[in-house]
Amino acid sequence: MNLFFEEDGAFKVGTEKSSTPSACQVELPTGKRIKAKRSHILITFENPSPTEFLRCAQEEAETIDVDLLWEFSPEGDFTFGAIANEYYGAAPTAVQKAAILLKLHANPVYFYRKGRGSYRKAPEETLRLALAAIERKKEQERVKDEYVREITEEHKAPEAIKAKAIELLTKPDKNSLEWKAVKEASDKISTSPLRMLLNVGAIKNAWHWHVDSFFTVNFPHGKNFPGNLGTPPADVHEELPISDAVAFSIDDSETTEIDDAISVTPLDNGRTRVGIHISAPGLGITHDSPIDLAARERMSTVYAPGLKTTMLPKNWIEAFTLDEGKASPAVSLYAVVDNETFSVISTETRLERVRVEKNLRYDLIADKVTEETIKSGSLDVPFSSEIIWLWNFAKVLLKNREEVRGRPEPVGRIDWYFSLKGEDENAEIELKGRRRGDPLDLLVAEMMIFANCTWGAWLEERGTAGIYRSQRAGRVKMTSVPGPHDGIGVPYYAWSTSPLRRYVDLINQRQIISTLKGETPALRSNDSELFSIISLFDSNYSAFNDFQSRMSRYWSMRWIEQEGIKEVKASVVKGDLVRVEGLPMAQRVPGLPELPRGQSVLMRVLNLDYVELVMECSLVKVLDETHEDDFDDEIEQEEEAGEKLSADSEEGENQTAAVENQ
Repeated sequence: MNLFFEEDGAFKVGTEKSSTPSACQVELPTGKRIKAKRSHILITFENPSPTEFLRCAQEEAETIDVDLLWEFSPEGDFTFGAIANEYYGAAPTAVQKAAILLKLHANPVYFYRKGRGSYRKAPEETLRLALAAIERKKEQERVKDEYVREITEEHKAPEAIKAKAIELLTKPDKNSLEWKAVKEASDKISTSPLRMLLNVGAIKNAWHWHVDSFFTVNFPHGKNFPGNLGTPPADVHEELPISDAVAFSIDDSETTEIDDAISVTPLDNGRTRVGIHISAPGLGITHDSPIDLAARERMSTVYAPGLKTTMLPKNWIEAFTLDEGKASPAVSLYAVVDNETFSVISTETRLERVRVEKNLRYDLIADKVTEETIKSGSLDVPFSSEIIWLWNFAKVLLKNREEVRGRPEPVGRIDWYFSLKGEDENAEIELKGRRRGDPLDLLVAEMMIFANCTWGAWLEERGTAGIYRSQRAGRVKMTSVPGPHDGIGVPYYAWSTSPLRRYVDLINQRQIISTLKGETPALRSNDSELFSIISLFDSNYSAFNDFQSRMSRYWSMRWIEQEGIKEVKASVVKGDLVRVEGLPMAQRVPGLPELPRGQSVLMRVLNLDYVELVMECSLVKVLDETHEDDFDDEIEQEEEAGEKLSADSEEGENQTAAVENQ
């Protein structure tokens, strides 16, 4: 006796060899013998052979119209044998019964299985919806296959994929047919989805990938500001007194966010009053207002070569930037200083209006402001006497910090940055440099460090919450708890001098303003909102600095290509990590022999990969030069010089703001 039975969810055929009331021993066509329960046996037959029976049943099943079979099926549960009788109109053969069973089982959309050999037909509306879904899926599969064909055979990007290429890589919906097509096509041609989309033009070039992917991830609502942010209040500072200080600022020509100015006023008894005047957007940007929430979402202005995306909209920047010729609201720190020792006798914080006499431009006067012209008295620039006094004061402030740090600040290193003419990868690149420790850098950096240190202590003394930047045991962090910054050499450090460009500074400024006015500050030291701001700032600021570093690396490689450079000099940082001399980039050189820190080497450029931002190079020779001094304390070199002076340039943009992350 031959048997057609179900085993492990599959239909099988075989020959009965022995049996008991509950089970049979069955020999399969392969010769293997298995035990089959009697309840699992669905059909018995004599002829044809088991193999031929299964083949004939499968062929017969292919001829059965599933829609007609559904029409023939009764309401409620039914067996395959009963429906076989209805469908064939006479006593069906064993093969026909098996064919019906195979057809029922193969169409779960039409027939629901209710037990072994028993089924129920799907309700008409449910079937209609299910069939429509199947058709949609088939159409999607057809479209996906067409996308794959276009990419792999025609080497072009389908418009649907091109329109969302960046999003497919940065925030992929892996259930979408576009992503499935991209993944299938990249697997088919054995390359990464990114390189494939670049090759077929879905992403224009490597520059667009780096820039567009950054903004897609970090600016999910786009780079433009929403339209409901309102306008700056016109009368926000009318009641403020006007300072008698004659102030000036020092920024690059392209700077639009002038948020600090300085004044030097001689006093009697051999003393001088120095004023550090910070623009006061905190007067107009109130806590949790729409403009405040927009700034909080960004947390900082974004800088990269040729790119600048501001934390605040243009009209809000223009309302508070310290442009020359107008009296602008400012939070001012005044320090009375002894002219002989340059020791600080007293400090005072005021909320006032400050008239900026002149916006000095660093790039126009830096070559005239040198130690030689200062010491010889031949300095010939506006506010030359004030600059000379500030330089001497800054030298003393630096010396005091170095004593606390226990080591001198490294000076003389050039921070390189790029000026671009044009955009995208076709821009013409000009390499520029700024030497650390030059007089203008030094005096501005020290004034900002002095202000941030003083205001950090000021907030602590008054019990007002603030956001501090501290460093202990080499670890830099943002915190609501006051603490020393060992790398800079100050007991407190609260960023407060860039409120137009950094949200932490805006928060600290509002806390200062409220305290000056005798009002309750918006934030307390134990507020969860304060911790949330610190966390989000850390996250955004790290992402922005990483983007800046990657774009500096991109343009360094582009400059190497533009200039046709085949060999570069580099200095060993640690292990196989070297820093390319004359460019703002570091480079790992696999296989580099163990060399001392600061050792100069000559490297041959083998390949420039603009997608992965990897410069493949090999060692040519070890040079008889070292640059150990350049590497001293790279983590904390001139933090304020980095965030202030270089960041001000819309071409140089913040080339050293990320020194803490190097």
